[in-house]
Amino acid sequence: MQRVVRGFWGPRQESAEALARRWKQTLDRLAGLLPEACSGAGKEGAWRNVPGSGAATALRPDEESLLDAVRAAQAADGWSDRTGSSMQFVAAGAPGWKVDVSGRAGGTSEYLLQTVVIGIRPPDGAEVPDAALLAAVAEVWEADFGGVSSDDVLDALEDDGGFAPDEPSVGWIGYLSSGRAAVLPDDITGARKEVGSQGVLLDIAGPGDVQEVLRANLRLREAGALQPLPRPMGRAAL
Repeated sequence: MQRVVRGFWGPRQESAEALARRWKQTLDRLAGLLPEACSGAGKEGAWRNVPGSGAATALRPDEESLLDAVRAAQAADGWSDRTGSSMQFVAAGAPGWKVDVSGRAGGTSEYLLQTVVIGIRPPDGAEVPDAALLAAVAEVWEADFGGVSSDDVLDALEDDGGFAPDEPSVGWIGYLSSGRAAVLPDDITGARKEVGSQGVLLDIAGPGDVQEVLRANLRLREAGALQPLPRPMGRAAL
C-alpha cells in the first residue's frame, strides 16, 4: 500500500552545511530502513537529485555532494532564504519499489511551515517500517508534528474532519513534539514511544484505517495537541 511519511516544523534558519548534514542523515536512515528500495545507496546513481528546473542527475549521498545540491538550489532563480531550500531525491532501488524524498527546510517565514515528505510505493506484500521511518524524520529534522498517512486518510481529514492542508494532524502512526505530547488526553490509548527528548510516537490504528485515524485526530485536536503554531510563527515547535 502506498503511504506518505511527513514531518513539519516552524521557522528555523540553517546554513547550507547544516541542511546537507540533515539530508545525509535522512538518506542514510532510509538506506538502512528500506534496503530493497534504496539498494546500492552508497554507489553512484542509486539516488537521483531532481531540481526545480532542469534534468535529474545522479547523486552520491555523501555530505559534499548534498552540499553541492543544496547550494545549487539556493542559487536558482526565485530562491529565498525566507521560504527555505526545496530539495527532491528519488531512490533507484529494486524493481517494484518507488521512494521519493522531498522537503523545504532552513526557512525563516513566519507563515510557511518547513517540511520533509517521504513517498513510498512498495511492491504488494512488502513490509514497510512505518514507525521507524517517522521516527527518523522526527529525529533528524527536529519536527513539531507528523504522521504516516495515505491519500485516503488525508482526503478524509480534509473533507470529513475539516483539517486544512497545513493544519497539524497525524496518520495511523503519529508524531507529536514534547509540547504537544504534554497535552495528550488519557483516552488516546494507542501505544506510545519516546523519541529521545523531542516527543512521542503514537500507534493510532492499522495501516489505512481511515475512520479510526479520523476519530483520533478529532480527539487530539479537541484536546489541544494539534493546535497550529501561533501566527506569525516565532518558533519551530509548539
